[in-house]
Amino acid sequence: MTASAERPRTARLGPASDLERLRKALAAEHAAIYAYGLIGARTTGALRARVTSAFDGHRARRDQLRGLITARQGRPAEPEPSYALPVTPDNATEAIRLAVHVEQGITATYLELAACEDAALRRYAALAMQESVTRAYGFRPSVPTFPGMPTPPKPTPTQTPTTSPG
Repeated sequence: MTASAERPRTARLGPASDLERLRKALAAEHAAIYAYGLIGARTTGALRARVTSAFDGHRARRDQLRGLITARQGRPAEPEPSYALPVTPDNATEAIRLAVHVEQGITATYLELAACEDAALRRYAALAMQESVTRAYGFRPSVPTFPGMPTPPKPTPTQTPTTSPG
């Protein structure tokens, strides 16, 4: 008998797995806070205000996740001293690119949490995904093509017919 056949199917979907998904979401929030701290230190003006708002949103989610984990007698994931980032932003364009990258990663992490058995956790994950997608769109207003769907055509400039005085 194989190891997977010995393990009951519910073991993968039970409360322990919900706890692990919560811990994974918490670890992602720690990384997001780190990234936004770096972005905030390298931006100014209106962009810094949006980054600060995102930073505060991720700190609030982090605190909520810690509470959800401890309420389930779990041990919350602790933040790492630093995180590998795809870019260290030196300008607004790179800062925005990193912010969108962070939000897309957060969305993916909460998508996994949305597979929990607990309906309250699924709602929590859906709201967190909505927040992260909204933030990403606020930084870069574009919607990625869903896998398997055709890429939408680029808008073509329309020519306004002109009439010559006659």
